[in-house]
Amino acid sequence: MTGSDVDRTPSPRADLCIVGAGVAGALVGHRLAERGYDVVFLEAGERFDPADRLQQMEQALRPEHDPTDIWNMGGPRDRYSVSGEIDSYALNERRVKGVGGTTLHWLGTTPRLHPRDFELRSRHGVGVDWPISYSDLQPYYAAAERAMGVAGEDGGSGPPREEPYPLSAFPESHSDGLFEAACERLGITLRPCPQARNSEAYDGRSQCIGYGTCSPVCPSGAKYSGDVHARRAEAEGARVIDRVAVEQLEHDRDGSTVTAAQYVTPDGTRHRQEARHFVVAAGGVETPRLLLLSKSEQYLDGLANSSGAVGRYFMEHPAVRTTARIDSETNPEPIGFLTRISEHFYDTGDAPPGSIMLKFSHSDPPSPTQHALGGGNLTSVDDAAEAVVGVEWGDDLLEGFDAANRTLWIGGNLEMLPEKDNYVGLDTDTTDEFGNPVPDVSFGVGPYGRATAERALEVERTILEEAGGEVVGQTDPADPNFLSHHMGSTRMGTDPGDSVVNPRLRTHDLENCWIVSSSVFPTCGAANPTLTIAALALRAVEDLRDVL
Repeated sequence: MTGSDVDRTPSPRADLCIVGAGVAGALVGHRLAERGYDVVFLEAGERFDPADRLQQMEQALRPEHDPTDIWNMGGPRDRYSVSGEIDSYALNERRVKGVGGTTLHWLGTTPRLHPRDFELRSRHGVGVDWPISYSDLQPYYAAAERAMGVAGEDGGSGPPREEPYPLSAFPESHSDGLFEAACERLGITLRPCPQARNSEAYDGRSQCIGYGTCSPVCPSGAKYSGDVHARRAEAEGARVIDRVAVEQLEHDRDGSTVTAAQYVTPDGTRHRQEARHFVVAAGGVETPRLLLLSKSEQYLDGLANSSGAVGRYFMEHPAVRTTARIDSETNPEPIGFLTRISEHFYDTGDAPPGSIMLKFSHSDPPSPTQHALGGGNLTSVDDAAEAVVGVEWGDDLLEGFDAANRTLWIGGNLEMLPEKDNYVGLDTDTTDEFGNPVPDVSFGVGPYGRATAERALEVERTILEEAGGEVVGQTDPADPNFLSHHMGSTRMGTDPGDSVVNPRLRTHDLENCWIVSSSVFPTCGAANPTLTIAALALRAVEDLRDVL
């Protein structure tokens, strides 16, 4: 059916309405639909056909396209504002609205948080403690790894495990060997990078066949994405309504329950989806935005916001990188994704600065087109201006191709602290295509984050120099990159006075509304958040099942 032929009218009153069909919503919806409950998804983005992914890959490789173009991000629907210290934050750079959410184009990295992340206040006197422990989440971590198909191997300085990974780790690369030799001499432990990518055929999806375009698109389907479970939910009787923006959640007269989700279709028609229970799974930015848009006479500051914490304590993962040249070939068989990480500096038992997760390069050197458009400059780090001005052409450029495969880099995921003044609010002066205020993202890294960045750069330099490299570029610790990991804006806690949801992710203020998202994280650690999002979603299913 064409877009105009799709039925986007509401279903009869459902057991469960889920706002967002990314990995969290899809897992919840599938688990409950297979138990016979009537589930309806409302998804702002479109439904992408997996059969089109080879064509999407070809489009992404063409220089006239931005890699994010293939997921149709941007435009009036996705407007946003940025204020605060980080005034150039590119919110749309790595998020995707669509059935499957941002996992449609993620890299697939799936480490767990560490036990110390749940006890940051108790152990280090900063941040807060989670209302649940690592051991509480352990069985759900294992279940999430099975559901997504995570390849990995225990060891190094990773958190404790209760069972092996579902899939064996990907083999060591040539460049991994260079790093491991250097790290062994320095006493630094590495381990295979856990990733939701099939090292062998698994769960009806093929083995990874090495296209190397994991982000922005995996043509083979070997890398997990949330649309897998959205389709399975549909096969169990759930309904997915795509391209509908939820504008507001309505509540009953006494303000204790949500009664309907108001949504608008592409042609501007507005509808109400009624349900007995609601799950908001729209990510760390759109979730607080929806709650703030849902203000009423009883909830003047937004729905589920009696604490004033909706939108507050927003966190990101800053990232810094060190690049070096060596005298030998670094990557003769690139595959396009990480195969080794180090959590050696994740929890040293010392006082702050915060945790660091190191990532070691194993990716394609620049293509001839990228190399030419960049002017052949391999010494700068993430300098977009080089694509315009260029510094090397002709014979000099050709000579640089060899240098492209003599470059190593190490990147670091960094921990930020939850700070009340870091927030997602509403910009009432800027609206989306339907006249609703857009999200305003305002945050800064703070002294803790900057100190952690400086420590990471010091470690990265030490390892690269030990590997025989000459450092040619480092990220400015005062101006780090960000990984588009949106966390902490509707945090969980036991005190309704300073948190939005309880330990089971049910809102304190509304008895039939759950939030399943990275927005519930009280702290962020240094590990990529997707596996923790999935584990929390599976844990929330048990509470939902008890009340449905």
